Amino acid sequence: MALKLASDSEDLAIAHEINVTPFIDVMLVLLIIFMVAAPLATVDVKVELPVSTAQPAPRPDALVYLTLQSGGTMLVNQTEVSLATLGQTVTSMTGEDREQRIYLRADKSVTYDEIMQAMNALRAAGYVQVALMGAEGLETR
Repeated sequence: MALKLASDSEDLAIAHEINVTPFIDVMLVLLIIFMVAAPLATVDVKVELPVSTAQPAPRPDALVYLTLQSGGTMLVNQTEVSLATLGQTVTSMTGEDREQRIYLRADKSVTYDEIMQAMNALRAAGYVQVALMGAEGLETR
């Protein structure tokens, strides 16, 4: 940045440039302060939790899977069913335990309508705990 000193007959020239160097210096100092202070701000609280005497929930002997395939085929575990007999088949597989979770897995090409019809049939049979399953990992396109 150049500075022109005026002579007796001239006015001082107005500098149209903003000097940002002090601003950058202040910001760097603040950045260093926060980088040092941030790890000190995290508090690791050690807590010794009491031991629970509750019994773990019993796991069902066999999980019930409802599979919707792309051709319209519907399977409960390995048994092929129709939408009309879905509730009765699931009831017999769970031993009439309406609190048991039903695992729903569907092919990618199955429409949302078909999945909702299956879920409505399960709800009509009294099964409201439905878990949707998906493949693990990310799909690349």
